[in-house]
Amino acid sequence: MLTPIILSGGAGTRLWPLSRELYPKQLLALTGERTLIQQTALRLEGLSAAAPVVVCNEAHRFLVAEQLRQIGIEPAAMVLEPVGRNTAPAIALAAQAALGAARADDPLLLVLPADHVIRDVPAFQKAVRAALGPAGAGKLVTFGIVPSAPETGYGYIQRGARHGAAYAIARFVEKPDAARAEQFLASGEYYWNSGMFLFRARRYLEELERFAPEMAQVCAEAFASARSDLDFTRIERERFEACPADSIDYAVMEKTDDAVVVPLDAGWSDIGSWAALHAACEADAHGNVARGDVICEDSEGCYLYAESRLVSAVGLRNHVVVETKDAVLVAPKDRVQDVKKLVHRLKEAGRYEHSLHREVFRPWGSYDSIESGPRFQVKCLKVKPGGVLSLQLHHHRAEHWVVVSGTARITRGDEVFLLEENQSTYIPIGVRHRIENPGKIALHIIEIQSGSYLGEDDIVRLEDQYGREGTTS
Repeated sequence: MLTPIILSGGAGTRLWPLSRELYPKQLLALTGERTLIQQTALRLEGLSAAAPVVVCNEAHRFLVAEQLRQIGIEPAAMVLEPVGRNTAPAIALAAQAALGAARADDPLLLVLPADHVIRDVPAFQKAVRAALGPAGAGKLVTFGIVPSAPETGYGYIQRGARHGAAYAIARFVEKPDAARAEQFLASGEYYWNSGMFLFRARRYLEELERFAPEMAQVCAEAFASARSDLDFTRIERERFEACPADSIDYAVMEKTDDAVVVPLDAGWSDIGSWAALHAACEADAHGNVARGDVICEDSEGCYLYAESRLVSAVGLRNHVVVETKDAVLVAPKDRVQDVKKLVHRLKEAGRYEHSLHREVFRPWGSYDSIESGPRFQVKCLKVKPGGVLSLQLHHHRAEHWVVVSGTARITRGDEVFLLEENQSTYIPIGVRHRIENPGKIALHIIEIQSGSYLGEDDIVRLEDQYGREGTTS
């Protein structure tokens, strides 16, 4: 039985403004009704796979857990990375978690990034089954994507001699220029490097210890000292920060003698840019992909996305237009790789848009910052059934709450009372308070904040059922 390892990292820069640092692309439904991480988990059905081990950013933990819960999947473990250290350490932590959770002595790990699109799931599963033999015999298998174009945005793998369903790896090649990519495509000997792998847990850890001993030691110590926090395995920050950062390709796959490649031709994309997303979606007769409230005239080859209002386009050729509640991106498709430069400028300017959407998700629901000005801010809170905000207080702001729909159980100082639709209450500065949704439908509250400072770091959490005491996230 396979143990899937789902790697859910990423900073959300290349698909900005839809993807953000605290809401990256794997959490978005970009190519269908399901999000990318949900698609990743669901394409395992039929493979006799055990519950997955998920490695994710600590800031994304509740979002990832909720999205998997929505499709009926309970991970065997959710390992929280306090800081990113690339794929080699992340997989090492996952291997340790899989060894602890599996009934087998040395489980087979199917390593899958959470943000890929695969159109042909049966072809994907066929390739995985083909890789079981080599992986079970101790090989470290990577899946090479059969190239469909001379792509310069991917690394390549040159195949060597064939051994059953797999090929020896002659060499790994960095992202080529256009001329070399054309040569690679014409030769038929090269595959795109997918970042997906299959190997035994102990076999990977052995090779990591051989080629990156410091990394292997830090990861082993960090996992051994990890603590349980609700359903999460929390890695100690100070210990893990000392870990060298490197990809599995550089740390292990390019050095080991036991790496092999299994070809995969399954409509794969890593959705690494707006142009790649356009190519992965079904377009109309004019080559346009439209999502949301979009009207276009005399436009071709465009990706047009509207989140909160009408987007209209006239006379555009090969452009990307993306509208969210707080930002709009307009770019030629051949310049979308430069979006990350915009994100860098937002960070330098100290703006929030690189990290957060206007609507921010929390384990209890979400809040949308509708309006703000000097000494005031208006938010719409959505509290899911059973959701409970932390018991908290503020030093610099007071709050007015108006229930729009649903029923709220309010704690205000020593009082606990219910508020129905159109009822309201006032929370003075420094008074402890809490909102709960005891009902079976979503609770919507308009919150009006007023005071000298309205930042999210003016929250003193006194009690929290999600283990967030002392934090602002």
